[in-house]
Amino acid sequence: MNKMDLVDHVAAAANLSRAEATAALDAVVGGITKALVRGDDVRLVGFGTFAVKHRKAGMGRNPKTLEAIAIPASRSATFKAGTGLKDSMNKA
Repeated sequence: MNKMDLVDHVAAAANLSRAEATAALDAVVGGITKALVRGDDVRLVGFGTFAVKHRKAGMGRNPKTLEAIAIPASRSATFKAGTGLKDSMNKA
């Protein structure tokens, strides 16, 4: 499913126009993004939790030249599925 498929689903489920559904989806994604940039977790009960993972700086190796390179510290977004989502996925 891509963004437009999700917009179509939201529009049909909430009886909205595609423009309104797009605005709603963009607002949700924007809110999650802002919270993660601040370092906050976003918990959607029954669905899951978006969180920020901190990775330490370290040393790596260029596989082509075998030269050691420094890998800077970074942050990345993670998602952990909630019980409701896991249960829904495992009903088969």
